[in-house]
Amino acid sequence: MIYLYGAGGHAKVVIDILESSGEIVAGIFDDDSAKTIWKFPRLEFPGPFSLSADKLILSIGNNLIRKKIAMQLDVDYHTAIHPSAIISAYAYIDTGSVLMGGVLINADSKIGRHCIINSHASIDHDCVLQDFTHISPNATLCGDVFVGECTHIGAGAIIIPGKKIGPNTIIGAGAVVVSDIPGNVIAVGNPARIIKENND
Repeated sequence: MIYLYGAGGHAKVVIDILESSGEIVAGIFDDDSAKTIWKFPRLEFPGPFSLSADKLILSIGNNLIRKKIAMQLDVDYHTAIHPSAIISAYAYIDTGSVLMGGVLINADSKIGRHCIINSHASIDHDCVLQDFTHISPNATLCGDVFVGECTHIGAGAIIIPGKKIGPNTIIGAGAVVVSDIPGNVIAVGNPARIIKENND
């Protein structure tokens, strides 16, 4: 059985992906008893979860919280890929990641663990996304782009070929990255410029 951990808006999209693929969600774990989604029961972990038979998806949009929970739980994770996503046979998608509708992943790109590749994002050839990254809707990563762990690329952002973005960085919506961006910063605009440190 497949369970989700996190009952926010992101979980709704994950449920839709799984059901579109003919998979069944058995329940959703969340610490907040007020959170429910549609017909699915809210559970407290581990509840009915079987370590030997069941799989989990961390349906939490926040990269750092997703990482924290992944570090705490020793379980098997499931990968969710929407049927409309186009994935090269030469790309690599690691466990626990979620790829939404219209996503394109080209040859020799590597997607790490527990990443979110959101609707219609485009990842060109030879890109590397480290664990717990989030690529927002309609963002474009051109060829040979490197994205560090826990980094968030905003909606509609464009990263030109060969650029490197450090860990725990936020690239604002619509930004155009034309030079390397270090870790632990927030960068916005066209061309993208660092506006402050990211202290999360």
